[in-house]
Amino acid sequence: MAFNQSGVGLPMAASFRVVYRIEDVAMALLFGIGYAGIIFEHSLAFNKSGIGLLMAVSLWVVRSIGAPSTEIAVSELTHAFAEVSEIVFFLLGAMTIVEIINAHQGFKLITDNITTRKPRILLWLVGFVTFLLSSVLDNLTSTVVMVSLLRKLVPPSEFRRLLGAVVVIAANAGGAWTPIGDVTTTMLWIHGQLSTLQTMKDLFVPSVVSLAVPLALISLTSNINGKEQDFFNVLASEQMAPRGQLVFSVGIGALFFVPVFKVVTGLPPYMGMLLGLGVLWILTDAIHNGESERQNLKVPEALSRIDYQGALFILGTLLSISSLEAAGILRQLANNLDAHIPSTEVIACAIGVVSAIIDNVPLVAAAMGMYDLSTFPQDSVFWQMIAYCAGTGGSMLVIGSSAGVAFMGMEKVDFFWYLRKVSAFAFAGYVAGIGAYLAIHNLPISLSTTSTAEVPAFARTFPWHQATQ
Repeated sequence: MAFNQSGVGLPMAASFRVVYRIEDVAMALLFGIGYAGIIFEHSLAFNKSGIGLLMAVSLWVVRSIGAPSTEIAVSELTHAFAEVSEIVFFLLGAMTIVEIINAHQGFKLITDNITTRKPRILLWLVGFVTFLLSSVLDNLTSTVVMVSLLRKLVPPSEFRRLLGAVVVIAANAGGAWTPIGDVTTTMLWIHGQLSTLQTMKDLFVPSVVSLAVPLALISLTSNINGKEQDFFNVLASEQMAPRGQLVFSVGIGALFFVPVFKVVTGLPPYMGMLLGLGVLWILTDAIHNGESERQNLKVPEALSRIDYQGALFILGTLLSISSLEAAGILRQLANNLDAHIPSTEVIACAIGVVSAIIDNVPLVAAAMGMYDLSTFPQDSVFWQMIAYCAGTGGSMLVIGSSAGVAFMGMEKVDFFWYLRKVSAFAFAGYVAGIGAYLAIHNLPISLSTTSTAEVPAFARTFPWHQATQ
């Protein structure tokens, strides 16, 4: 007997093997065609949201045909849709809260304090504000907040797109070094592969390096020179709405409260986001009660202005990825990496590179399924590198992370613009962060208190460990 991905025993008949291969090939081809359609959306004049939804449904149809039974496929789809819906509702809640703050001109409290006339300084300021924000919030929320702020601060231009791309890099870098900053780090933290303080201590410097290197390289380009001297005057003529400071404080407080809500209640983060939206909804209804001329400041009007198109694109993309996971294609990819690449560090780096194309969540889930804590104990080099690489690797392509997908939808950037203007810088930061991590762990002081029994077997074969013996 052989077992398929759902654990159902099936005879090893030749006909089954052919069907199985056809299913895999068909799904891989459909995903490739859909992915190409998203990349070339402007050339094809097709909206990427429609392509994403069509791709998702087509993949799940093929999965239902190839699954042992329709009931198993429906069960897999139900589970996948539940997980994807958490992200979509989280995004919708965050976007609505940000839109309400925008309507009240609440971000003037921040933009009025940005007085620099130098684009390079703004570049670094936006990068590190996003980095710190993403370490407390998640990278998706941080991206929504910062891109919304940039849309109020900087007029539409190449410079604003470049700042938005910096937000993506910074949000992914900031989310990688804390357990609540990125969904993959959170997964590893919840399942015991990482601890809180050790993760923050060991991954902080590599994460900073992965941001600082792209910022330094972008600062040397001509894209931020000259033409953007008056960007800070965009809000100068706008007045904050009545009680705008209160709405800003409650809205930002609601976003910051999301990780606290998760820790206190154990419920998914989207529940905390919906709680914050509900509180802000009641607040705006109360403070604008009877003010018919200010209906645009209330939640129903805000809901009409948020980017549902971008949310549907995320829904289609993540459902497509989940179909590949359900079919076992992603697990096969991880197993092939394990079989053909002897170094687990290289595997971690490869997972980061692949996560620029395919969502990092199923890749990390596959890695967690391949290895357990008896193979690599808590806070081992392998798990920390998985957290860093999967968290920051998605910055190399705009479609490689939820932060990038949100930026892509909000600013209407296309795949090739990001590939030409940003990918090389993000890759340089990714590699530099890996180098920083390995250099820190190569220092004798890093391993002076670590016994041989505490070091994973693969790490004992490396020169820096042998040098300490």
